[in-house]
Amino acid sequence: MIRRSIRLGVALGAALMLMLFPQLARAVPSFALQTGQPCTSCHIGAYGPQLTAFGRAFKIGGYTQTGGDGWQAAVPASFMLLGSYSNTTKGQGAPAANNYGANGNFAMDQISAFLAGRITDYAGGMVQVTFDGIASAGYLDNTDLRLTTPFDFNETELRLGLDVNNNPTVQDPYNSSYAWGYPYVSSALVPTPAAQPLLAGGLAGNAIGSTVYAWYDRSLYLEAGLYNTYNKRMLALTGNAYGPGSTANPAPYLRAAYEWNWNGQSAHVGGIYLHSNFNPATGNFTSDGSMGHDSYTDYAVDGGYQYIGDGTHVVTALGIFDHEVQNLVGSTNGGASSQAANTLDQARVSVTYYYQQTYGATLGWQKSWGTANPALYAPAPLSGSNNGKPNSNEFIFEADYVPFGKADSWAGPWVNLKVGAQYTLYTQFNGGTTNYDGYGRNASDNNTLYLFAWMIF
Repeated sequence: MIRRSIRLGVALGAALMLMLFPQLARAVPSFALQTGQPCTSCHIGAYGPQLTAFGRAFKIGGYTQTGGDGWQAAVPASFMLLGSYSNTTKGQGAPAANNYGANGNFAMDQISAFLAGRITDYAGGMVQVTFDGIASAGYLDNTDLRLTTPFDFNETELRLGLDVNNNPTVQDPYNSSYAWGYPYVSSALVPTPAAQPLLAGGLAGNAIGSTVYAWYDRSLYLEAGLYNTYNKRMLALTGNAYGPGSTANPAPYLRAAYEWNWNGQSAHVGGIYLHSNFNPATGNFTSDGSMGHDSYTDYAVDGGYQYIGDGTHVVTALGIFDHEVQNLVGSTNGGASSQAANTLDQARVSVTYYYQQTYGATLGWQKSWGTANPALYAPAPLSGSNNGKPNSNEFIFEADYVPFGKADSWAGPWVNLKVGAQYTLYTQFNGGTTNYDGYGRNASDNNTLYLFAWMIF
C-alpha cells in the first residue's frame, strides 16, 4: 500500500505538471494507438467526441488501458485540423472578424495538438493546445488529468478517482452534458444566441477544478468537486479570459448518473449541480466585487440512449435540461442588469443515425427562455434583444461522411476525417422573431449553412 501511495503521489505530481506546462509531456501516446482499438470501439460514427460504452469506460478508467503493440503504441501526440465555410441568410453588414468578410467565409477554425493517454497504471490524461485561426491566438484548450484505481467491493468493482480539469463537464463521460455535447462543431463567424447558462461554458478554460469520483459496477457514477477561476497571470499564460467574472469563493460541482448496458445497447439518466459566486467581470483580466457578487445556480437533468448492435445501424439520442437561478446583485448595482432575481432555462436534444459507422445524419434542437432583463439583454445590432428577453429556438440539421476510423481503414488509426454539412434554422433569436435586435434584423436572417472538414492524425 505504501509503494502504491508513492506511485500515486508521483503520478499526481506529473499530472499537475502536465496541466501547467503541457510542453513537458513528451511520451503520452494517442488513445487509439495505445489501446490497439479502431476508432469505432470508443466513438459513435468512427469519430469523436461521442463515446460508446467502451469509450466511457476508457475515460473513467483514467485513459490507462493498453493493448497496442510496437512503436505505434508509444506515439506521443495527435493533431487536429478543422476547416470550414459558413454563410448566413443575411450578411452581418460588417466583417465578422479581422481578415474576414461580412458573410460567406472560408476559415481554418482550429489547429490543435493533443498530448493524451496513459502516464502510469494509475494515471493518465488529455491536454489539448489550440490555435484559433479566426482570432489568430493560441490557448490551453480542454484538459482532463486523472488518478484512479479499481477496488473489489463485495465482489463488485468500485473505481475511485481524482480528476483535475479546466471546465466543468469536460471530464464528464456522457455526451448529454455540455463540454462534449451536440453540436460538436459550429462556426465562430456567425451570430449565436446571447443567453447561455453558466454550465454551458462560463467556466470553460478560465478555471481549474479538482473533483473526486466513484464508479460502482460500471453503472453508478458519482462525482463532487470545486472550481476556482484563474488569477490574472494564469489567464495570460493559458490564453483565456473570464466569463461572467472571477469566483469569489470555490464553486461546488456535483454529478450523478446511472448507466445500463445490454445487447449492444446502453442508456443513462443523471443530474448535475453547479453553484458559483462571481465578482462581475469588468474586462478580460480584471474583476471587481466592490458592488457585490453575482451568483448562478444550475440544476440540470440529462439522459441518453445508444443502439450500436453489430455496427451496421447505429442510433443515439441525447438530451439535457438546465434550470439556472441567477442572483445578479453586483451587475444590478453596477447598472448591467435590470434586477437581481432572474432565471434562465435551456433544453438541448439530439438524435443521430449512422450507417456502417460511415454515413451519418443528426437532428438537433435547442431552446432557451428566461426572465426579461432589458439591461442585461439590451438592443444592439446582431447580438442584442429588442424586448429584453433571452428566448431563442433553433433546429440543427447535419449530414456527415466518415471514410476512415474502422478496423480495416486505410492508414488506421493514424488518419481520420469527418466532412459534414450543417444547417441551423432559427425560429426565435434573442427574444424575437422579427426585428429581434431593435435594428431590423430577423431571427431567420441568422440561419446558417456550415460546411466543414475535420481531420485528426
